[in-house]
Amino acid sequence: MIVLSKLLDEIYSINPQARLIAVSKNVTSKEVLELFSQGQIEYGENRVQELAKKQSELKDLGLKWHMIGRLQSNKINQLIALKPTLWQSCDSFEKALEVDKRLNFKLDTLLQINSANEDSKQGVLEGVAKEIYLKINEQCSNINLVGVMSIGSHSDDWREVTKSFETTYKIYKSLEKDGAKICSMGMSSDYELALKSGSNMLRIGSMLYI
Repeated sequence: MIVLSKLLDEIYSINPQARLIAVSKNVTSKEVLELFSQGQIEYGENRVQELAKKQSELKDLGLKWHMIGRLQSNKINQLIALKPTLWQSCDSFEKALEVDKRLNFKLDTLLQINSANEDSKQGVLEGVAKEIYLKINEQCSNINLVGVMSIGSHSDDWREVTKSFETTYKIYKSLEKDGAKICSMGMSSDYELALKSGSNMLRIGSMLYI
């Protein structure tokens, strides 16, 4: 397992305000405990049932859990019951409405943007992202939008990846006056590009458990 302090030193050298979310989707609670012993508090899961399992197994540690994967309609009630620290993957106005009508508390949320304009990715497109963000703000009283999230372009060309991050960051900056504080971009393969493009939240998984 990676020495967490070395990675954090590298991250903070680029952006001292960046937050690391350790993605735990392919590991067990044992690996989460090992990272926790190094000081890691925030974790991300792609599937609601796996989030529920680890949250239950590690309930005494005071961990903060993020939902970072696509939220299926039949899992909404379960996610709400878990009260995650942050729902990072709100990928449409319709999904926001569906979640909002079942909430009885304010759920901190990020709007997912498909800034690479790739069919394989979820999220709203660049051209309508700001409009949808403001629409959710106006019509979903229990969805507390606090920023945006995106996945970098699936490309071996670092210029294409950087372009997709810069697109998201530009949208984020335009929404700061409307409450955006988090720009969640960057994973194991591209976190340095994301940080240099303005990310202040990373979702890193595989490289943490080498």
